Amino acid sequence: MTTKTETIEGTVAEYVTAVIGGQLFGLPISRVQDVFMPERLTRVPLASSEIAGVLNLRGRIVTVVDMRARLGLPKNDDGKPPMAVGVDLRGESYGLLIDQIGEVLRLPEASCEENPVNLDPRMAKLAGGVHRLDGQLMVVLDVDRVLELVPDLIAA
Repeated sequence: MTTKTETIEGTVAEYVTAVIGGQLFGLPISRVQDVFMPERLTRVPLASSEIAGVLNLRGRIVTVVDMRARLGLPKNDDGKPPMAVGVDLRGESYGLLIDQIGEVLRLPEASCEENPVNLDPRMAKLAGGVHRLDGQLMVVLDVDRVLELVPDLIAA
């Protein structure tokens, strides 16, 4: 699902990085439609706490998923406005609410490891592996798992 490029060193995967609760995450660049600042978010009555609301983005209704709630983290109270990463699943548009967006990383596919046994179980449910970077661990988000673990999400 990632964009793969053959190089002399081997296959390279590209990720858009994001920070949620101080943890670095990578989203396969092939799944990212856009990055935006959510404005005029409308709450959805009776939706789970993981659904931040819906908004109109260039004429499309986008369901916004609060990734902090999804990961069981407390609400962000640093005063900075959240960012969102736009993704699609089966023709529906979603926005993943994150703390901040990072850069695009090109990493050798061979350096992607299975989830470590000591990875927080809430993260492990949504992770498709990890990359060990200089001084930190980048958790690769499996977009399908992020969106499909919420049974009411499609109806929201």
